Amino acid sequence: MKVDVNGVGMYYEVLGQQGDWVTMSHSLCCNVHMWDGLAHELAQNHRVLRFDTRGHGQSDAPPGPYTLAQLGADAYGVMQHLGIARSHWIGLSMGGMIGQTMALAYPGLFASMVLADTSAGYPAAAQSTWADRMRLAREGGMQAVVQGTLARWFTEPFRQARPDVMAQVTDMITGTPVPGYLGCCEAIAALDLLDQIAAIECPTLVVVGDQDAATTPDMARDIAQRIAGAQLHVVPNASHIANMEQPENFNQAVHRFLASLA
Repeated sequence: MKVDVNGVGMYYEVLGQQGDWVTMSHSLCCNVHMWDGLAHELAQNHRVLRFDTRGHGQSDAPPGPYTLAQLGADAYGVMQHLGIARSHWIGLSMGGMIGQTMALAYPGLFASMVLADTSAGYPAAAQSTWADRMRLAREGGMQAVVQGTLARWFTEPFRQARPDVMAQVTDMITGTPVPGYLGCCEAIAALDLLDQIAAIECPTLVVVGDQDAATTPDMARDIAQRIAGAQLHVVPNASHIANMEQPENFNQAVHRFLASLA
């Protein structure tokens, strides 16, 4: 389904017919399908909303730059369209950044949050890294960022053992419109929520791959320490896209967390 939100056509899917709402938000360069396994598991007992972020998948990709506030307003608009007054939130990487932004902008919207392989802020030195990635995409298209992205996102043994997953993720990366990638890179590079997230009051589970070099375990611990009562779960033998590299461990952690709130 697609709905116009803030002048942008937003693609979304709803799974399940009963239970609390769970909203799922994907990483940069991905789309709703990065959540295929967990979304269908959760749909057995929940109503699940997953959507393509502005600039990704089947959502529109207007010229950027974008802001995290815009991306959060887009997600909020989709939720309003569906009459969702309260939802659990599961966001990975950029999806976790959007979730933190929304929790601060719309207090009471989230019944809980899972913040996976994400950050609440980057050091100034990271600006050059994001500039380099954007330059690669401008000059060579999305194909130019594939190899570096896969190397950051998955451990070497997993990349060698699962060419099927590498092909799926490569398709998601190359299917991301360059304007959408650039717009979201600008939003992520401006992330600066470290001094604000202590105001988040909903139950929170922070998840991170033990080998995530993009949003490190230390970053995850910092988030968990700043949000009152937050839990931390470290996924063994996983890098940045922990839900796809170690789905059983990741999904079980989410199921346990949600069950503890019931």
